[in-house]
Amino acid sequence: MATATQEPATRTSARVHVQRFGTFLSNMVMPNIGAIIAWGLITAFFIPVGWTPNEKIATMVGPGIYYLIPLLIAYTGGYNIYKIRGGVVGATSTLGIILATSSPLFDKAYADTGGSPMFLGAMIMGPLGALVIMRLDRLWDGKIKPGFEMLVNNFSAGIAAALMAIGSMFILGPILRAVMEGLGNVVEFLVNHSLLPFTSIFIEPAKVLFLNNAINHGVLTPLGLDQSKNIGHSALFLLEANPGPGAGLLLAFMVFGKGVAKATAPGAFVIQFLGGIHEVYFPYVLAKPRLLLALIAGGATGTLMNVIFDSGLVAPAAPGSIFAVYSSLAKGSALGVTLCWSSALVVTFAIAGLLLKMERSEEEIDLAAATTQMEANKGKRSSVASVLTGRGASTGPIGSIVFACDAGMGSSAMGASVLRKKIQDAGFGDVTVVNKAISNLEDEYDLVVTHQDLTARARQKTGSAIQVSVDNFMASPRYDEVVELVRERNGEGASTAAVDDESSSVSGLLTEASIVLDGGTASRDDAITRAGELLVAAGAVDPSYVDAMHVREASVSTAMGNELAIPHGTNEAKSSVRRTAISFVRYSDGVDWGGKDVRYVVGIAALGNEHLKLLARIAEIFLDPDQVRRLETANSRLEVMEVLGAVQPA
Repeated sequence: MATATQEPATRTSARVHVQRFGTFLSNMVMPNIGAIIAWGLITAFFIPVGWTPNEKIATMVGPGIYYLIPLLIAYTGGYNIYKIRGGVVGATSTLGIILATSSPLFDKAYADTGGSPMFLGAMIMGPLGALVIMRLDRLWDGKIKPGFEMLVNNFSAGIAAALMAIGSMFILGPILRAVMEGLGNVVEFLVNHSLLPFTSIFIEPAKVLFLNNAINHGVLTPLGLDQSKNIGHSALFLLEANPGPGAGLLLAFMVFGKGVAKATAPGAFVIQFLGGIHEVYFPYVLAKPRLLLALIAGGATGTLMNVIFDSGLVAPAAPGSIFAVYSSLAKGSALGVTLCWSSALVVTFAIAGLLLKMERSEEEIDLAAATTQMEANKGKRSSVASVLTGRGASTGPIGSIVFACDAGMGSSAMGASVLRKKIQDAGFGDVTVVNKAISNLEDEYDLVVTHQDLTARARQKTGSAIQVSVDNFMASPRYDEVVELVRERNGEGASTAAVDDESSSVSGLLTEASIVLDGGTASRDDAITRAGELLVAAGAVDPSYVDAMHVREASVSTAMGNELAIPHGTNEAKSSVRRTAISFVRYSDGVDWGGKDVRYVVGIAALGNEHLKLLARIAEIFLDPDQVRRLETANSRLEVMEVLGAVQPA
């Protein structure tokens, strides 16, 4: 039974990792689509072979593609990691690889010999530069003498950026150039042998599984921009963004569908074809996977038209709306691009219509269940699909939220505390936020928050609720999405309902004997054992509870983010708990906690809810850099207890 349960999780984890990578790339590219469209419009109209050639305006094309767009992408990638400081260092670090691989100002002969990997370089150096300066800042955080902070901060960023720019020029540049030339050769081979249409076999299923970002923004956009720079257009921009296949599928449901699917297809068509939000048709495919054949055939037909007529776009069509397609149309490509999306629409409609008409069953497809599956694939709520299936903002306010984990005593309590505070700060004091073990869940909540590895289990018990998955309990951006969803459903927050003071002191749960100020060097398992042994020594748990803490860790990591871990036992191990207590161990050198850096380990044993206020206090502390610094510099156990709120300050 255990093996059967774990195998799907492994497959899901692999898919989720690819989705995360694609989302990571997309988060660098998508905010800059406006700049790419601007460059595309200037290119389409004003280059010598454009719609309205203008030599002076065309001088912006080169700097735009060589410098502006890569540096914007790099800055955005750095900003996503370490805000403005990360963006500045990341963008500066990218300058070296731009000059080494792309800019004609550096070496025109060298730059013209193949592909230009400045976009891939930007996607690497932007986040890398931010990570480097973030790590450097942590090395001397709190150790700089007053008055020298600005000096150290400015020079550390400048020196790091300069060294990384030079390194990217001479080390990463040649590597990426070879990679880009290899990818370019693959595309050239596909085009020369008329094989490009066959990419639909992979792209169309990938879209439905939300793997398209990794393909589109990781490969197709960089290669397409490079092709557009060299020959004035690229068919690669329409491999994934072609609105024709999705529109043809929805038209087939409008004509041959049944029930809810038929009724919602017209609205979905408008959102997909005109608005460019392709995910709205994914539930229809997930409900009837055989329709992928229609999408693949339609996509391949559309791509074939671009190959035959040597047509394409000058920039990405984002979102994949018919308006975005024509706004990036290259001169001389009007016929080919029109046939691209229209033939894809017709072929998809014909095949999908045939498949739907051949369907013997009169039973309607469960579009709501398919939408839930799609949201699980995506990892977050889909507003457009939910509205179409009757699960959108119009279905009523959110009154109850539950944060669920395996045991319901540590991870969920911490996450619920952080989310509860955000909900209350937004003015929604009447919205309840509780935590529970998954085994105790009932389908009575409006919204369920779980760790991404537990979402499938939670959905089995709370199928009618909105499911939200997180991977960082302390500072997940999904919490802000939940607040926005509550605001969307409930209106502007104005509640003045009384709330508990979770920051109040809670004595007796943490004693001086259960605090270790220097845990030395330890592995994750050593740290869990140490935290558990302190609880045993305090008389709070039986020795068997320590083993249960390791079993719990094997299920889902208890690393909360912000350098904090809260190991605790399983729900089944509560019989080994004698009283509620916590332990605290500080590791100056840090502990590698499954790839996350942890410096503070709080062991938890809980019978009832006595520990929740202290956990809320801990969550509040670890979201405050000043309070974390107090823990880092604490020289006595009593000082740690005062910071954590386990005892009133003297």
